[in-house]
Amino acid sequence: MKKFIAASLLLISLPSMSTETLTFGIVPQQSASRLAQHWGPLMEYLSEETQLNIEFSTAADIPTFERRLANGEYDLAYMNPYHYTVFSQKSGYQALAKAKNKQIKGILVTQKGRKSNDLQQFDGETLAFPSPAAFAATLLTQSDLNLAGVTYQANYVSSHDSVYLAVAKGLYPAGGGVMRTFNAIPQSLRDQLEPVWVTQPYTPHAIAYHSNIEPSKRQPILEALERLDSTEEGQVILERLKIRGFIQAQDSDWDDVRQLNIQVLK
Repeated sequence: MKKFIAASLLLISLPSMSTETLTFGIVPQQSASRLAQHWGPLMEYLSEETQLNIEFSTAADIPTFERRLANGEYDLAYMNPYHYTVFSQKSGYQALAKAKNKQIKGILVTQKGRKSNDLQQFDGETLAFPSPAAFAATLLTQSDLNLAGVTYQANYVSSHDSVYLAVAKGLYPAGGGVMRTFNAIPQSLRDQLEPVWVTQPYTPHAIAYHSNIEPSKRQPILEALERLDSTEEGQVILERLKIRGFIQAQDSDWDDVRQLNIQVLK
């Protein structure tokens, strides 16, 4: 009986985790399995630190992810900079955090040793991109191609990983991506590829919360994200994500993206 009472008191003294589940949607730049492998530990960490049930979620492709953002289906979401400028207005998402000491740049990759860094080499070619509204991998790289007067056809292959794999196989002479996802692919694939063009930098992806998430829940999440890089466990999680750390963000951080006046998503 004494053991039972002691165990009961211990259970009472432990912090209780909320039974409500918050979905954290991750833009599908990579395959769902790879995203779960990279982002799952962060969800576990946030759940433990905040005593909230925070569940990893994604979508089969970026257009599906965009539809879910439009419908406000994710409680929290990691979305590209252009997505944030659209869905902060359209669906009520608000900035919570962004990567520390980082700006996002688009890259064009080719098979290693095959091409120079002259965009004119791609004139008349068919190039691979993740999706029409992928900010850096598609919109920024295509803008540079257009400014250079390059005529090209765009094929959309659903994810950054698909771009890298298709280029490595020689299906396309080049494709668009970003350095974070390029650095996250297996070394054996990365060894076959080479970034030959880098765009101008912009404010990186947003971690945003839907307007129906009350401050009592989002503030602990922000604080947990901010201290992630101060622990050994957190540094391991960040290394998986190829992100140095997170800092608090505000809506105006993405004014540089708004000034581009991109109209791909209506």
